[in-house]
Amino acid sequence: MRNSTHRRWTRKTSLAPLPVVLTLTTGALAADLRDEHLNTIPRTEGERARIANVLSSPADFTAPQPFEELSAGATTVRARKDADAFSQPSDNLSFEQELDFRVGNGLFRKLWVSSPSSTLASDGLGPLYNARSCQRCHIKDGRGHPPETPKDNAISMFLRVSIPGTPKDGIHAIEDYIATRPEPTYGSQLQDFALPGHPAEYKLRVSYDEFDVTLADGETVSLRRPTYRATNLGYGPLHPDAMLSPRVAPQMIGLGLLEAIPAADILARADPKDADGDGISGRANIVWSTEFDRPMLGRFGLKAGSPTVHEQTAAAFAGDIGISSPLFPAPHGECTAAQTDCVNAPHGNDDPRGYEIDAEGLDLVTFYSRNLAVPARRDVDNPQVLRGKEVFYTAGCTACHQPAYVTHRLEDRPEHSFQLIWPYSDLLLHDMGEGLADNRPEARATGREWRTPPLWGIGLTERISGHTYFLHDGRARSLLEAILWHGGEAEAARDTVVALPKGDREALIRFLESL
Repeated sequence: MRNSTHRRWTRKTSLAPLPVVLTLTTGALAADLRDEHLNTIPRTEGERARIANVLSSPADFTAPQPFEELSAGATTVRARKDADAFSQPSDNLSFEQELDFRVGNGLFRKLWVSSPSSTLASDGLGPLYNARSCQRCHIKDGRGHPPETPKDNAISMFLRVSIPGTPKDGIHAIEDYIATRPEPTYGSQLQDFALPGHPAEYKLRVSYDEFDVTLADGETVSLRRPTYRATNLGYGPLHPDAMLSPRVAPQMIGLGLLEAIPAADILARADPKDADGDGISGRANIVWSTEFDRPMLGRFGLKAGSPTVHEQTAAAFAGDIGISSPLFPAPHGECTAAQTDCVNAPHGNDDPRGYEIDAEGLDLVTFYSRNLAVPARRDVDNPQVLRGKEVFYTAGCTACHQPAYVTHRLEDRPEHSFQLIWPYSDLLLHDMGEGLADNRPEARATGREWRTPPLWGIGLTERISGHTYFLHDGRARSLLEAILWHGGEAEAARDTVVALPKGDREALIRFLESL
């Protein structure tokens, strides 16, 4: 039974209905970027004006903004004090939806086994894989980490791989699409586990060079520059033009809300030619959707390479675990034509399920992933947190880390419908400089561009994951280190932080820890 505490965390704003359909013209090509994945009710002009007012930057930093503690609107949950703080269902789910969430959680945690097996609902693993379950990469639904020592496995980290493409590999419906191809032998990601009788593809080795950065007040911060090597290659050498990109598993909270942000609101912040001269030129990643067979706005993944939670979930089953689904039906997952024993190995596509995870199972895992709740902000009225928030704004961090949105009003997803949320991301691509470059393109994203990561929940990382490793590859060991790695479009904001007096720098970190 719901109590008064629940009602406190689901109180409504005074906003009324809204949504949108958008046609974006980029250069000579027009990409119709409707929110194909959502059943929406269009916003009125009056509603748009009211929303713009609600989302305007604060003029006063001496007190929190209305509803700021509810990071994810009515879906927000209390911030638990244990490692399960990211594993709670959205707070506004119905009883029946909570049951679906629990079943989806069971599938998310399930350990898959090889085929053939007497457990027909759980077979189909591999033959090549990075983990036996979703949970083993997204540990406690939080962020992963690089291997700590040479003996440590890379269970929550892997290397993506591709080679440059030719014009015929491009997608002509998407302007500025950068053509790539899977590595001929190893595919599009490297798997470091394999079933008996099959060699694993590689072993990830990481080494670091330390160097110091001196801040304006004389404090010294040590940063570590990583080098990644794919060793013990099981199927011969990589292509000489192979491009490798390290990826740590990201946190899982709030995905359904990010999916419900109107594409128009994200694209309105794009400024690819820096027309306003502020040095920030965010670009949308436009990707080809396997699910909808059309170009769509990329929202998910470290380079915004996936358009929907459903498609990203299916792709992870295929690439990370080797599990087929209606969207990605190959029963051997990431095995390539060059890996003949892998392609011809027993699989689970021949039993009554049809696929190793069927449509119903995939939908349940998608529902779980969409509804992992964002914990409430802490200490929003603390004077140091408020000062840190002001520093965050004045340093220019909000040029990329857009604080808030209002989601679409949705006909069939009331839990995500018309919510005021605070993810602190524009979901756009930004050039982050040579220091963070992986030099591997993905759709429209260049080798120097990354999607702005949402910051909600970042202050709970140590509580959930047992570490404070940040950025796409976990190289930063603290929030300050992560800031100091910012370059490219974020260089001016970084330099502002470097020049801050110690008190303001500590306040900024305290603000981030409150998110």
